[in-house]
Amino acid sequence: MSFLGSANDIKDDIYFPVPRTPVINIIGGAGAYSALGARLFRRPPTSKHVSWTVHAGSDFPDELRREIESWQTGCRFINTPERLTTHSLNIYGENEYRGFEYTTPKKRIDESMLTEEQLLSKCFHLICAPVRCMQLVEGIIKGRSRFKTAKELAPPLFVWEPVPDSCCPAEYDHFLEALKVVDVISPNHHELAALFGQVDQLNKSDESDIKLLQGQCERLLADGFPTQRGIVVVRRGEQGCCVYGRFGRTFLPAYHQPNDIAPEYGDIQTEPKVVDPTGGGNAFLGGFCIGLLDGLHGGSASYEQGALWGSVAASFAIEQVGMPRLSLREDGTELWNGEAVADRIRVMEKRGPLSIGMHNPGP
Repeated sequence: MSFLGSANDIKDDIYFPVPRTPVINIIGGAGAYSALGARLFRRPPTSKHVSWTVHAGSDFPDELRREIESWQTGCRFINTPERLTTHSLNIYGENEYRGFEYTTPKKRIDESMLTEEQLLSKCFHLICAPVRCMQLVEGIIKGRSRFKTAKELAPPLFVWEPVPDSCCPAEYDHFLEALKVVDVISPNHHELAALFGQVDQLNKSDESDIKLLQGQCERLLADGFPTQRGIVVVRRGEQGCCVYGRFGRTFLPAYHQPNDIAPEYGDIQTEPKVVDPTGGGNAFLGGFCIGLLDGLHGGSASYEQGALWGSVAASFAIEQVGMPRLSLREDGTELWNGEAVADRIRVMEKRGPLSIGMHNPGP
């Protein structure tokens, strides 16, 4: 396996401010969007190297199963007829308000549920709190040690996306401990500011936000990561992303620019390119992981490539409510929402980074 997303798939209900119509029973969850982001860069048959898990309860819709199967990933369905599928309620409102709650019990994945093939993945995307992150890494490494083939493999990459509730000053020491066992940490800019208790200092201006972000990233690098390989990837929504390491930094724009984004509420007079931000950050990190892996194996600028591919992955995730639609051109080229992934990569490559480019730091 190239990639394993550690979060579960769930069903989503999404409610928007009136007069937009709610959308019910769609594929959702961080695990699904993360797998989507990776899958965009792995067409069949290598799409089978993208693995994730779906615990399908008694109410899991057949149409969602068929849609997931159409991606031809290494998705592992575990039927759990004794329970209901994990179900979430997302409520969007004015002034960027978002409410979220589980309406059925959450099913958590741990390393004991993983198959040998999943445990031997090259890259793991972990979405959890810091203590949970450390437990998962320890469990995965211990699980891999049971297999002789693991000794012939390079150590896996761990890309950690901290859950929002854990991003607070009280958790900072736990964050530093978790950074000792991962290769990449990726909060969004609000979560990073919350970790340092500095949310009230955001949105003064783009220049001041960047300065604040830079100081936060430098502190994480200095306090937490024990090696040169440690990377902080900050997702900034429509402002793009920032990648920080001891060897440099880079800023990449988002694929979709601010005038592509739909209004939060009211009638939509034109056809916007950005409809629903749900899952954009998770998809970014799925794409980031594949770009990072390919860059490392090819000796190219892996972290910048990871950020670029992540930006492209996020662009497909946020163009609709739910998942993008897959189709094929006559020549067999995959199209997502009618566009080829390679075309969007070329657009991003032409734009280039917004500041200093990054190089592969090596082992």
